[in-house]
Amino acid sequence: MLLTPMTVVVLVACGMGAALLGSIKLALARKLEIDEARVGGLVSMFGLAMIPVVLSAGFITDLVGKQPVVIGGSVLMAVSLVMLGTVATYWGAVAGVLVLSASWSALINVINPVSVIAFGGDKTYAMNLACFFFGVGAFVTPLAVAFLLRRMGLTKGLMLIAGLLLVPVALSFGVDFAALSPVAAEAAEAAETKTVAAGMGTLLADPVMWLCTLAFLFYGPLEGSTGAWTTTYLTDKGVSEGKAAGLLSAFWLSYTASRLVTAMVVKAVGMPTGGDRVLILVFAVATVAVLSGIVRSRGPRSAIVMVICTGIIFGPLYPTIMAVLLGHFDPSVHGRAVGLFFSIGGIGMATIPAAMGAYAKRTSVQRGFLVGVGSAVCLVVVALVLVLGG
Repeated sequence: MLLTPMTVVVLVACGMGAALLGSIKLALARKLEIDEARVGGLVSMFGLAMIPVVLSAGFITDLVGKQPVVIGGSVLMAVSLVMLGTVATYWGAVAGVLVLSASWSALINVINPVSVIAFGGDKTYAMNLACFFFGVGAFVTPLAVAFLLRRMGLTKGLMLIAGLLLVPVALSFGVDFAALSPVAAEAAEAAETKTVAAGMGTLLADPVMWLCTLAFLFYGPLEGSTGAWTTTYLTDKGVSEGKAAGLLSAFWLSYTASRLVTAMVVKAVGMPTGGDRVLILVFAVATVAVLSGIVRSRGPRSAIVMVICTGIIFGPLYPTIMAVLLGHFDPSVHGRAVGLFFSIGGIGMATIPAAMGAYAKRTSVQRGFLVGVGSAVCLVVVALVLVLGG
């Protein structure tokens, strides 16, 4: 059965989608002659399309099946790369980003619940391991794109990557998706002490649903914005463009490694009841600290240290939030729960990067991270409520 290989490939593709805008931003901005505010608009468009698509994908995943979402999402992501590689206008780039976001949203909806089944064990372990593979895609993408830009240019490079997205389509035909239905998944949930079998009404009435969603609303934009603006931030600090691209990969490498370390630690020592929520709070507080360090850094050396530390802190946040969400609800509604999580949380990804871009245009990219600090403070508040009894 090709469940685990397919899961790994889709996770890598999703990581690629998350890192792609940051990787092609400088080349695309030069080609289209756009400023930082419009770059922020492109990042925001990524979050905007997520809102309706990820919720729709959740219904399809729960009520129709997972295979159509895997195939459709992979094909659409390939189409988006072709669009971004051939675009000649800013609005053409917006359209390409919207398709990229739609495809990414569909894939991320289906692959989160599938990862719990594919990797097994504690959900915090399974999600951090899954997101390690996601991070591998995010880490490799800047390096691969930089190489392809030098050798082939933007258009041919993105065309080549688009062709590779047919791999998960092929692998999906070797997976018995019927065995991944909620009925089959219930066996894996038998040891859980708290699951909620629910429809949309119960999902919307559940405080854990809202707290996890709000946590993502305030965290998600920080990850995307840091990935998108790291190269500009570092070049403003005197780092060469080539070295800045390499350091963007270092950001994604530290981000990826911290997820693997978290997964291995959880597997080795276990996760006590409520420990995943405490972990979210600890990393939320650390997020405030590292983003404040980015705002206050004065030279290239401190800027580089802050970027790498940010990757370490960011890594385990999303998978641990997702582990809390999936551990709280019955598998029969995981698609819709993930859909709500991303569709409402996507509001933050559609607004906060735009605010950072607008403020950066008036001041600097470094000062723009003040908006991120405010978002991180809100994340701490939500995490605290989750720990105290959400």
